[in-house]
Amino acid sequence: MTGRFDSPGEGSNAEASTKAIVFVVEDDISVRRSLTNLFQQVGLEVVAFGSAREMLQSTIPDVTSCLVLDVRLPGLSGLDYQTELARLNIHIPIIFITGHGDIPMTVKAMKGGAVDFLSKPFRDQELLDAVVAATERDRKRREAQRTVANLQSLFETLSPREQAVMKLVAAGLMNKQVAGELGLAEITVKIYRGHVMKKMRARSLADLIRMSETLGIRVDRSEQTQV
Repeated sequence: MTGRFDSPGEGSNAEASTKAIVFVVEDDISVRRSLTNLFQQVGLEVVAFGSAREMLQSTIPDVTSCLVLDVRLPGLSGLDYQTELARLNIHIPIIFITGHGDIPMTVKAMKGGAVDFLSKPFRDQELLDAVVAATERDRKRREAQRTVANLQSLFETLSPREQAVMKLVAAGLMNKQVAGELGLAEITVKIYRGHVMKKMRARSLADLIRMSETLGIRVDRSEQTQV
């Protein structure tokens, strides 16, 4: 069982130009149509499925989105589908809806990362508010992923020596200390540091430190001596 999520590709403007999509998985066709109409009335793009398996077997565009998911479904239940998506490393924000909810069910859903758990009948505005919160969460997650990917690409343009210098500088070492760690002249370290700042597009040392933290860079002193 595998979900096929299309990727817009690195450097693509697809994400920016595509509206957020609300996916709906609901086996009751009347409820499914009602939800589709509700979302379309407020200008949202909607893709609806009658079962979790149907969505898993579909090709899903990899854009900002959320999933409105019924708890009780034929075959794979909503809660089991939440678990399956996590196993597949698909991080779509989920809003559960149900006519038969209870506290243990709600707790399990929320611990699994659900954005909300709504019991039928719920107000339209209540669901729309949850969708706005869910899509905003997904948008922020995607922005963070793009930031990390861009920084990683810049970091990979550095030579091994420049990477070593960046790690030590970001760890708070002065040029003289970096020179001692790497067995270089201090003036050489200054040159490497200048290259690092330029290639990483860092405007200041604080900027470079934030980049290192975002990339999760940690200093391994034994590794540095071998560079």
